[in-house]
Amino acid sequence: MPRSETIRGLERGLQVLQVLQSNPISSLHDIHFATKISKPSLLRILRTLEAAGLISRRLADGCYRISMFNQTTRKRDRYDRVAEAAAPVLDRLCQRISWPSDLFVPAGDYMERRETSRPHTPFPIHANDIRRGVIVRANWLQTGVGRAYLAFCAERERENIVRRLRKSDKPEDQLARDPKRLDRILAETRTRGYAVRDPGFTGGKYGKAPYDDGLAAIVLPLLDRTRVHGSINILFVKTAYSVEDFAARHLADLQAAAEEIVSSLHK
Repeated sequence: MPRSETIRGLERGLQVLQVLQSNPISSLHDIHFATKISKPSLLRILRTLEAAGLISRRLADGCYRISMFNQTTRKRDRYDRVAEAAAPVLDRLCQRISWPSDLFVPAGDYMERRETSRPHTPFPIHANDIRRGVIVRANWLQTGVGRAYLAFCAERERENIVRRLRKSDKPEDQLARDPKRLDRILAETRTRGYAVRDPGFTGGKYGKAPYDDGLAAIVLPLLDRTRVHGSINILFVKTAYSVEDFAARHLADLQAAAEEIVSSLHK
């Protein structure tokens, strides 16, 4: 009987892994629906797989995904690895300072949010938008996350991104047609050591009407020698601090988080 139970447990574990290989980001409900395994049993299986390093949970919404340390899975988007590495670091950062963070990575004409600790902050930082999906698009040229990436990425990569944006007719991409001003902004970002959003940009998603979200942020690239893996920020309510005061308080925290994420990608 013990042998039979062990084989049954293994079969169920493999069934869960097959579901996650087919649907790389799955909720408990999704896996339950696909496998018909009871949720209490499924939770035990998922905890076992997580402890073994075969799966991990997304910080933003608790969904499950195949771990970047599981070498038996299909080749994935390299930014999945960055998101997985960032999740526990951003979680600890939010626990320590209370303010939340986002991870954004390149996605062609825009940056794309892949992870966030917004649901874990006690502050009113629009955690409800996670219910509509973790992935959110942000423009390159007016946001802090875009400017942090462009300021520190390789010159050829930056030129390719800006060249593509020059063809855009979207208002948020117009700065691409003013290379001298853009170069000056990026140089100022490098000198300051962190990025901020454009003073005239109050918030909004890429391709959508802008709106005032009431937020500000300090942003750093995930700089790995000459390669940038993405950008991470710390968000705060802009009426609470000036950017300079907030950076004096928390830039070192953000720097430590960025270094930890990059370091973990080499393990």
